[in-house]
Amino acid sequence: MKRILLVAMLTAGVCFAQQPGEFKPAETNVWGAEYPRVDPAGRAQLRIKAPDALKVKLNFWSGPKVDMEKQADGSWTVTTAPLVPGLHYYVFNIDGADVSDPGSRAYFGGNRYASAIEIPEPGSTYYSIQDVPQGQVREVWYESKVTGSWRHALVYLPPDYEANTKTRYPVLYLQHGGGEDETGWIRQGRANFILDNLIAAKRAKPMIVVMAYGYAQRAGQPLPNVTPGVSAEAARAREQMAKTFEDDVTQALIPFVDRTYRTLSDREHRAMAGLSMGGFQTFQITLNHLDLFSHIGGFSGAGGLLEDRKPDLKTDYNGVFADPAAFAKKVRLLYLGVGTAEPERLLTRIRGLHSALKEGGIEHVYWESPGTDHEWQTWRRNLQDFAGRLFRPRSSN
Repeated sequence: MKRILLVAMLTAGVCFAQQPGEFKPAETNVWGAEYPRVDPAGRAQLRIKAPDALKVKLNFWSGPKVDMEKQADGSWTVTTAPLVPGLHYYVFNIDGADVSDPGSRAYFGGNRYASAIEIPEPGSTYYSIQDVPQGQVREVWYESKVTGSWRHALVYLPPDYEANTKTRYPVLYLQHGGGEDETGWIRQGRANFILDNLIAAKRAKPMIVVMAYGYAQRAGQPLPNVTPGVSAEAARAREQMAKTFEDDVTQALIPFVDRTYRTLSDREHRAMAGLSMGGFQTFQITLNHLDLFSHIGGFSGAGGLLEDRKPDLKTDYNGVFADPAAFAKKVRLLYLGVGTAEPERLLTRIRGLHSALKEGGIEHVYWESPGTDHEWQTWRRNLQDFAGRLFRPRSSN
């Protein structure tokens, strides 16, 4: 998933003056690692030991590649300008080779494992672990005849799931973005802490959350090449994968979840949402299967946004928006979320869909995350807002 920096460019070759003890190890570090470090202003200090290197750069994804300064002990260092709060992917480039930071945990994004640093958001605790009852996150494997394989998913169970053995729960299917996997919403997004804190504050209903791997290959068919691109071949490959994943969710995943966990298995208690690619998938799956879903959320992504035109609500999406009253009877929540600093093309498309829905009389919620880009801080905020609206009477949305 592309990571875009929003604040000042990194300072190349110059370190800011520091006070002793001002910088502290980042919470995303491996055990015992002193670097990377962050300070209360959001600046980051990074260091890599490479005594034989000729040139080392710091590469924050979609941000500048900044020269690092060699120190007498063979390490290379840099101090950044303040960064926006949230999770920042990065690598070191050592003599032309991208290298992960041994001091940082690795996160799967951009189709590979990469280092990342968490810049705290002052005053925010909604995505941090708190002294409240904790839910469980379980790893599961389910067999899919659609793909002819065993598929992996993560399942969040609310804090009272084990104690209230006769209680059944609504389910949210929550999808990652392109180049990520099913671990993203827990490891990068901290969805379990967001849900724990909302439920403890009685701002969200206790629910099961299912996070499945969003890439799918149909049984007996070659792996589709879904490398980003604008060619007809790339578009067909994406369409093929999207249809395969749709069938996997509706024919394999949902039945597995309903027979494995104490779910409320009717459409009134089933929701789906996703970020970026997961948002596209959500709109395709839910709008094709309104017999299965009644709550729909797109975070920085929604169906039809790959086209540069105004949506035609009479014909697009199989005509589900043609009759606003009929749609409102089926869908209890339709949600669009986006960051105000997202790429202009994406922001324009999502705002355009919002405008078309508003003009067409389609009841929905539209929410913009102030100052955030196509990044996890946007999606953490989206999830907090969206989850609090789920499975409530329409008047509460």
